[in-house]
Amino acid sequence: MLKPILSISLIATACLVAACDDTSTNTNPTGSSSSTAAGGSAGMGGDGGGGAGGAGGTAGGGNGGTGGTGGAMSSKDPLEGIGTVEKVQGNFQFTEGPQWIQSKSTLLFTDIPANKIIEHAPPMMFATYVEPSSNANGLAVDKKGGLYACEHSGRRISRIEPDKTVTSIVDNYQGKKFNSPNDIIIRDDGNIYFTDPPYGLPQGDPGELGYQGIFRVTPVNSVELIANDMSRPNGIALSPDQKTLYVNDTASGELRTYALGDNGLPGAMNKLVTTSPNPDGMAIDDQGNIFVTTSVGVEVYAPDGKLWGTIQVPEQPSNCAFGGADRKTLFITARTSLYRVTVQGTGMY
Repeated sequence: MLKPILSISLIATACLVAACDDTSTNTNPTGSSSSTAAGGSAGMGGDGGGGAGGAGGTAGGGNGGTGGTGGAMSSKDPLEGIGTVEKVQGNFQFTEGPQWIQSKSTLLFTDIPANKIIEHAPPMMFATYVEPSSNANGLAVDKKGGLYACEHSGRRISRIEPDKTVTSIVDNYQGKKFNSPNDIIIRDDGNIYFTDPPYGLPQGDPGELGYQGIFRVTPVNSVELIANDMSRPNGIALSPDQKTLYVNDTASGELRTYALGDNGLPGAMNKLVTTSPNPDGMAIDDQGNIFVTTSVGVEVYAPDGKLWGTIQVPEQPSNCAFGGADRKTLFITARTSLYRVTVQGTGMY
């Protein structure tokens, strides 16, 4: 049985709190739960107009942006009928990496400075799942239910077996150690995609690669560099048909897409939209809408880059993932807490 976690130290190590890498603060009032459709930067070819607001929200005009499209546009506002953002649990240090485990009906997420992966069985039970976790950040599951982790201090992608033993998958590119793998997504065919910014490196350690990369790991564990032109590659996600890869850059706010071939090899890149400052983890619903955590909340974009609106969260969010039996609950990790909100659509990841 899961046992409650009674207390967790609020003191975070400096090198891991740097995972935020932002200079802005969350201006949303504590307890705010409405969604607001504000002006957004639409992708090239989008109309740039503000989407209809969610429950209690308002709509506003948007600005045209740069870049291409990410696919056919969702015609239904994903924020229509949205519920109230609820705080599930607080008193963590820095939460990240939410991942729903369908076979167990539980949510796993990481507390990076606390060096733990935590298991949450709704509605209110929490227990330590893995400790130590090598300061794990992003989590993902493959089609067979295998759990994978981005290890900051381990500087690798690992697989956590059911008995909690850890197997290293990849830890270097061309003989040079990764910086600190951050976020991860896995295609049904076994292709792994992850981002590798420097947030988990000790202060003063420049790393071995000399750049911040977006990487692909093939089903036979061969590592390929997709791109090294982002300053802080961070959130990563797949479209519902798994033919489009989404990656954002925390430093610039750029959200880009890569077309994926049948074998998972990335092709054409398009700059879809510029989000609000400090984009981080992302989730995707079954209509292809992109839920992006930013400094102002969870921004929701249509596949073509049109901004539907923003889910306001009392603390600045770091990541989000869909879960629940019907996958209509959006779990949001936000600094020291875990939040949830019910949506009308159905989540994919």
